[in-house]
Amino acid sequence: MLDIFRGLKSLIKISHIHIDSAVFRLHYSLTVILLISFSLIVTTRQYVGNPIDCIHSKDLPEDVLNTFCWIHSTYTITAAYRKREGLEVPFPGVDNSRAYPESERKEYRYYQWVCFMLFLQAILFYTPRWLWKGWEGGKIHALMMDLDIGLCSEVEKKQKKKMLLDYLWENLRFHNWWAYRYYLCEVLALVNVIGQMFLMNRFFDGAFLTFGIDVLKFLESDQEDRVDPMIYVFPRMTKCTFYKYGVSGEVERHDAVCILPLNVVNEKIYVFLWFWFLLLGVLSFFTVLYRILIIFSPRTRVYLLRMRFRLVRRDAVETIVRRSKVGDWFLLYMLGENLDTVIYRDVMHDLANKLASRHHHGVPGWSPSFPSPGRRQRIRSASRGRGIEDATARRRMRRSAHARKRVYPLRRLLLIELAAMRRR
Repeated sequence: MLDIFRGLKSLIKISHIHIDSAVFRLHYSLTVILLISFSLIVTTRQYVGNPIDCIHSKDLPEDVLNTFCWIHSTYTITAAYRKREGLEVPFPGVDNSRAYPESERKEYRYYQWVCFMLFLQAILFYTPRWLWKGWEGGKIHALMMDLDIGLCSEVEKKQKKKMLLDYLWENLRFHNWWAYRYYLCEVLALVNVIGQMFLMNRFFDGAFLTFGIDVLKFLESDQEDRVDPMIYVFPRMTKCTFYKYGVSGEVERHDAVCILPLNVVNEKIYVFLWFWFLLLGVLSFFTVLYRILIIFSPRTRVYLLRMRFRLVRRDAVETIVRRSKVGDWFLLYMLGENLDTVIYRDVMHDLANKLASRHHHGVPGWSPSFPSPGRRQRIRSASRGRGIEDATARRRMRRSAHARKRVYPLRRLLLIELAAMRRR
């Protein structure tokens, strides 16, 4: 049996590259491992015990009745759960079926599908991770360039930091769609948890949504008046009716009592899963609220970067957040989770200085600082003085032009007279 679980080692491996949050990792790592492990435990019933064992007369082969009851389901009498065990009924839910109407029968058809349902749940929990891994495209790993270690030479380190800075500078404000895809995956993880609660409720005929609450109430109630919800949902003893032809050709009815030892395992699995899904749902809900706050509150983004990466100056963080978008913030936060702290500090400071530089005011989102009131007054005075000088120069040019216009006709007349005198 241990060989079966060795295939789960690939899921247990913890990657040193973080491309998502810790809550998101709970969905596709720990939860998937638990669900697949539970599915394998239920599937390998030969190591846990026989799935069903029915008590019957000697007229029927044992394997035939066990197989029939396992495939075609068993049932209990709901009214018999409130009768005293050992006095009125042999076991809760087991009584004379002919004394009750058909509406009092509760059939159990799920137990042969438990292993498949657990495996399906594991696939659904891994789906958001699969989507994000494809959409992320290895961006974080490519931008790291082994800068998470920080043991390379200074020349190599400087070159890699320059390459990272150039990428961040040239692609600033173009990471929103990339970040929103991840936020969508977190929303899908929340929807998956809530949807699986309702899926399990449908699977167990409406008895799973309040299953954990019913178990807690059962533990606190009086022993004489309580009905064990685990036995009601996962009965250990049920009834099965088998019909066959008798010797004379008439239909004979055989009533059997079946023991389901596998339900002892199933009830423990689903009690744990109920509380685990509840915890995941609460954490995922607050994670989605946290993402909404990040999208609409730049101050929160500044605070989170400042609290997480204390080596980065506050003014540098404010400059970067003010002149970038939420997608850039998410990329920088993920890089900070993976890069060496000193290298990350240098990259953030260089990016902030570059954003604040006036030589790069053509970058989208850059806004130059306004001059002080005193400086604005000096600029107006200088402009007014330059305006007066320019007006004086323009007047002089107009006067000289008028003078030239007056001089040019006189010269022309003199030249005409000289030409006439030469002809004479």
